[in-house]
Amino acid sequence: MDFEYPKEAVAFRTELRAFLDQEIPSWWTNLFAYDDRIMPFTLEFCSKLAAKGWLTMAWPKEYGGGDADIWHQNVVREEMWRCGEPRGPQYMNLNYIGPAIMMFGTDEQKEKYIKPMAAGEVIWCQGWSEPDAGSDLANLRTRAEDTGNGFRINGQKIWTSYAAHAEHCFLMARTNPDAPKHKGLSMFLVDMDTPGVTVRPIESMGGPIEFHEVFFDDAEVPHDALLGPLDQGWKVAMSALEGERAGVGYAGLYGSQLDQLLRFAKESQDGTGRRVSQRPDARDRLVRLRALNRALRLLMYKVVANQTVDDSVLVESAIYKTLAGDMSMQIAHLAMDVAGPRGFLLEQDPMVTLGDGAYTWWTHALPVQVAVGSSEIQRNIIAQRGLGLPRG
Repeated sequence: MDFEYPKEAVAFRTELRAFLDQEIPSWWTNLFAYDDRIMPFTLEFCSKLAAKGWLTMAWPKEYGGGDADIWHQNVVREEMWRCGEPRGPQYMNLNYIGPAIMMFGTDEQKEKYIKPMAAGEVIWCQGWSEPDAGSDLANLRTRAEDTGNGFRINGQKIWTSYAAHAEHCFLMARTNPDAPKHKGLSMFLVDMDTPGVTVRPIESMGGPIEFHEVFFDDAEVPHDALLGPLDQGWKVAMSALEGERAGVGYAGLYGSQLDQLLRFAKESQDGTGRRVSQRPDARDRLVRLRALNRALRLLMYKVVANQTVDDSVLVESAIYKTLAGDMSMQIAHLAMDVAGPRGFLLEQDPMVTLGDGAYTWWTHALPVQVAVGSSEIQRNIIAQRGLGLPRG
C-alpha cells in the first residue's frame, strides 16, 4: 500500500496552509473556545472556502462539489482539525449529513438542503441521543406519529451539538412502536424553527456552544421531512455513522498538539531546574504518542481508501475512533503532567501554556470518548463485527 499522498494533493496542502495562515485571525484557538466571535467567523470562513471550491470539493458537481479525489478532501480534513476546525459545525454537513441526503433523499430534498450546505450557508445539528438512549441508540423513545397530514413528533434529545445555532436537525424518531427496536425507526429532516421545538443549553466543561437539550412537543412536520423509507432509519443512521467516524481529522489535531508539547518540553523547566525534554518519562511518552499518531493517520488513510471503492468501513472506522479516543486522553494527561500547576489555567489567562491550555485539552478530550458512539460501543463493533465474537 502506498502511504504517500498524490503529488497534486501535496501541492494543494501547501496552498491550503497559506490560505489558512492568511484567513485565521490571531484570536482563534479552536471551535470550542469561550468566544462569541466563533460562530460568525466559521460561517464567514466557510463561505470563503466555498467560493474557492474547497468546502465540498470531493462532492459530485451536481451537488455543488468539485469531483475532486478523496485525498484532496482528506487534506482539508487534516488541515482544518490541525487549526482547531475553523469550519465549525459545517464538518457534520460535509462528512455525513449531506452524503446521507444524497444517498437516501428525494430530488426535492436534495434541491432544498444540499445547495445551502455546499455554499457554507447553513448549520445542522444531529438529534439522536436521548437521556435513556445514547450508547444504546436503538432504544430511543422520541415518537413520530403519522397524522395523515404529516408527522407529529414528541420526545427529548440530549447532548445535541450546536442546536442553538442550527437551522435544521438530522432527527431520528420511532415511527413503529410495535416493531423490533432497530426496525421501527425513521430519519427526518426537521426545521429547527418548527413550532413545538425548544432548545436549552447544557453547561459543560466541553465548551459554551456545544451541548444542548432539544424538546419536541407536538411538533408537526410534513411527510416530505422523512429521509429514506419509513421505518428504515437505522440503515440511514449506520451509513451516516461510517462517514462521521472517519471524517474527523483527529491525526491532524493531535499532531498539532504534539508539536506544541515538543516545543514546550524543549523550552521549559520542571521544578528541579532541568528541561522537561530531559525527563526520561516525558521523552518516552512523547515518542510513543508520535508513533501512535502516525498509526492513527495511516488507519485513517485505509478507511478513506476503502470508502473510494464503496467497501463498508464500519469496523475500520470503529477502530479509528477508539484509537483516537484513547490518544486524546493520553495527550491531555501528558500535557497536564508537564505543564504543572499552570496546566490548570484557562485559555484567557496570559500565563497559560500550550496554546489554549492543557486543561482545555483535557476537557475537550472527555467528550471524544462519547461522541460519535462511545468507546465501549466501538469496541463491541470491533469484537462482534470484526472478530466474530458472540454478544456478551
